[in-house]
Amino acid sequence: MNAAGHTHPTQTTDVAHRPVLLSEVIDALALRDGGIYVDGTFGAGGYSRAMLDAAACSVFGIDRDPTAIASGQTMVRQYDGRLTLLEGCYGDMDQLLASQGVDAVDGIALDLGVSSMQFDQAERGFSFRFDGPLDMRMGNSGLSAADIVNTWDEKPLADLIFRYGEERHSRRIARAIVRERATAPITRTVQLAEIVRRAIPRIPGRKEDRIDPATRTFQALRIAVNDELGELERGLAAAQKLLRQHGRLAVVSFHSLEDRIVKDFMRERSDAAPRPSRHMPEIGRKVEAPFRLVSRRPILPNETETALNIRARSAKLRVAEATGVASQGGRA
Repeated sequence: MNAAGHTHPTQTTDVAHRPVLLSEVIDALALRDGGIYVDGTFGAGGYSRAMLDAAACSVFGIDRDPTAIASGQTMVRQYDGRLTLLEGCYGDMDQLLASQGVDAVDGIALDLGVSSMQFDQAERGFSFRFDGPLDMRMGNSGLSAADIVNTWDEKPLADLIFRYGEERHSRRIARAIVRERATAPITRTVQLAEIVRRAIPRIPGRKEDRIDPATRTFQALRIAVNDELGELERGLAAAQKLLRQHGRLAVVSFHSLEDRIVKDFMRERSDAAPRPSRHMPEIGRKVEAPFRLVSRRPILPNETETALNIRARSAKLRVAEATGVASQGGRA
């Protein structure tokens, strides 16, 4: 599921539901007729649709949300066998594709985070813009955000908010949560958001106060509930196994924790990886890296896109091409 949602740009839709960096992702994938591609974060299917429209290719769309898989069946019929939807986590994409008899692909797109569809559904509990149950699960199993908020001790809760939300007031927020839940369980999104807002001192005009104080805490809980960073690491490793020679990996991230993982993964497995010492000569035959960076810097949305869609403002696209080395699918 992605942070901006997926819809085809020619469809009449709210801008918040348009895929971020859509044309840039499609260009990065270098789609070709007869190719096999993976949309690891299917959502509403915007990237999948654009792939299928760009070339006479096949696409496997993966999503852990059964609602997304169900709503995508109309698109499956529209593309007459070229689109296959698989319910599951993109971190397991190699196993999911193996179940379909596929062990190598020509491109993989990942759009990280939560889809705008999920944000806009109050009953999913992702957003404090709506009053809903404090859930935040992308799938149907595991701990909910309410479970964490109401059962974790103060220190682990503060550490979670600090690590995944990069929230410097994490201890103050955790203390306020523990104090409030002693009176009554915290079960609603608006209830938690108000607790966080009251816990953080606000100074008019300060840059960090331009976003809602609850934003970072909600981000931290969502990441923890869905193991988003672990899922990303598993997904990148699976992508390396699946991509055949010259296959492209395109990843759109929306916050620094995700981007750092993607950046480090691509750099460490490419010719951009730092040598142990620039003063020491390379000894022996140089071993080719499994990836080549298509761009050493992230690709960012243009001013028009960021003006139309506030969710695009923090987006970064990183792209790497498989060399065919050290991957199961690494063949020409």
